[in-house]
Amino acid sequence: MQDNIVIVGAGQAGAQVAQSLRQGGYAGSIRLIGEEVHPPYQRPPLSKKFLAGETDAEGLWLRPSAFYETQSVELLTGAPVARIDPARHEVMLATGEPIPYGKLVLATGTRARRIPLPGVDLGGVLTLRSIADVDRIRDGLAAQDSLAVIGAGYIGLEVAAVARAMGKAVTVIEAQDRVLKRVVSPAVSAFYEALHAAKGVDLRLGTGLAAIEGEGHVTGVRLADGSVVPAGLVLMAVGAEPNDDLAVAAGLETDNGILVDGGGQTSDPDIYAAGDCTRFFLPRYDRSVRLESVQNAIDQAKVVAQSILGNEVDYDPLPWFWSDQYHIKLQIAGLSDGYDEVITVGEPAEDKFYVAYLRQGRLIAVDSINSPRSHMMARKAIGEVWRADLLPAAA
Repeated sequence: MQDNIVIVGAGQAGAQVAQSLRQGGYAGSIRLIGEEVHPPYQRPPLSKKFLAGETDAEGLWLRPSAFYETQSVELLTGAPVARIDPARHEVMLATGEPIPYGKLVLATGTRARRIPLPGVDLGGVLTLRSIADVDRIRDGLAAQDSLAVIGAGYIGLEVAAVARAMGKAVTVIEAQDRVLKRVVSPAVSAFYEALHAAKGVDLRLGTGLAAIEGEGHVTGVRLADGSVVPAGLVLMAVGAEPNDDLAVAAGLETDNGILVDGGGQTSDPDIYAAGDCTRFFLPRYDRSVRLESVQNAIDQAKVVAQSILGNEVDYDPLPWFWSDQYHIKLQIAGLSDGYDEVITVGEPAEDKFYVAYLRQGRLIAVDSINSPRSHMMARKAIGEVWRADLLPAAA
């Protein structure tokens, strides 16, 4: 192995690869290249504490600035990558500077998805993925009294909660017939719908879009039925797309994400990938997945480092996620797709319960609402035989 590792993507996964390589004894050159001007930072707080002003940018940093110097990791920020040349083993920066590599790791994450809608390019129509995005949203909320959120997923609902706490008029517009439909059961959706409605959010579910209106700056969202939701600011929170363009252009195998094996290796033996940008086979659930989570970014990055160091690894994680909205913490363990039975334990009316998802009597996922004990138990138990009659009380 050439004594030179380049990591493209200075987020959670990229930073973890660098750290794990050093912890594993790798003494060669490591270059960590990031498109943003900031050092690697946490993204989950962006739509929560950072937007609310409860922490500043430095509070998001994954490691102190001195870490990269003491670990001899060359951190290049504000350095977009234009292309990869696998034949020459080079990464070409947008400036034209070539960066040679022996092994390359792609940790390029995702970008916010935008839907083709008239008016989408108006001022005040924003997405959320970075610190700069949140700065724009915060400035917009300071200047405007009304916010329309397109999409009732995690980010959309988290921003809605923060905006309501600021006293803003908030409307959430969702094409599906319930919130969080892609990730939770109807019972959990109903709980969050009641929560947001009680906080004053105007939920428009099962609602199509026609256009975003305004001249220069957004003034409202026109719905499919012709009605208009007034809004001085619009957040498009309709999911994320993998940043796999570099991989596609380099001829790597992709499928809505960079395809990797159990060691994080791509179709090129000298190129690896980790984090939100990857798609891999998950033996625990017997299917191909692309996971957008801190858990996957960290755990897959560790696997990639071990693989580069020559160790045999086969990645089979238990996915877990979380969301903070108002005083409610949702913690999800596992993937609930394909469940055939749902059991609710605890009292939704008391804001403390959990929902267990089973397939043929076997636990596959648990949604815990203000119930940390059930979440931790689920993370230990999923994959083992945990029958419905053995479910614990909510706590």
